[in-house]
Amino acid sequence: MSDTILIADDEASIRDLARLYLEKEGFRVQTVENGALALAQARRDPPTLLILDLMMPEMDGWEVCRRLRAESNLPILILTARDQDIDKIVGLEMGADDYLTKPFNPRELVARVRAILRRTSGGRPGPDKPRQLGRVIIDPASREVLVDGEAIILRAREFDLLLTLADHANQVLSRDQLLDQAWGYEYHGQTRTVDVHVAQLRDRLADSGVEIETVWGRGYKLTQVATLGHNAS
Repeated sequence: MSDTILIADDEASIRDLARLYLEKEGFRVQTVENGALALAQARRDPPTLLILDLMMPEMDGWEVCRRLRAESNLPILILTARDQDIDKIVGLEMGADDYLTKPFNPRELVARVRAILRRTSGGRPGPDKPRQLGRVIIDPASREVLVDGEAIILRAREFDLLLTLADHANQVLSRDQLLDQAWGYEYHGQTRTVDVHVAQLRDRLADSGVEIETVWGRGYKLTQVATLGHNAS
């Protein structure tokens, strides 16, 4: 069965353009014109991925994203007409998997949808052998992260970022390198999104025995915490 994409946008031209290109690529597409309908449809018949405009009547995209994230890990690609970092950062912090600024190239939209689905379906290429750093085990096959045998919950992009850092443990990776390797496509220089996801990962890895260090002016690296410092605050 084809993946189902739900498009929520109050502009008919945007809905029609996105539908045309996505259906041409074999996706099943549903469309709604406001946030309230998007939330109801996503709850009633969960799609494989939601393309969500931020500025909509009835209920804006921020609220739809917030409510869905409280209930599920449905992949969400947000659309914003405002090319401002704060809109993108807030959207990512609320749990969106990606964003795209209007006006957009419909081929890029399709590419980003495919990239998100590869990550969330566990279809990312590469060895499936688990990686272990101290008390942390990262399993690409099951896309699980265990700390002392207990699973911690990561969103798809957080997992990919952690796996990339683990594959280069103790090596400094620039933001551009992380975007290329963890995101899987060019992200138009929006390196601030790496900082947002690193901050989220740090919270989830607290007291795990590994940490993501900032190397000022260069990037980030994943290291193990010294045993004596494990319980330090």
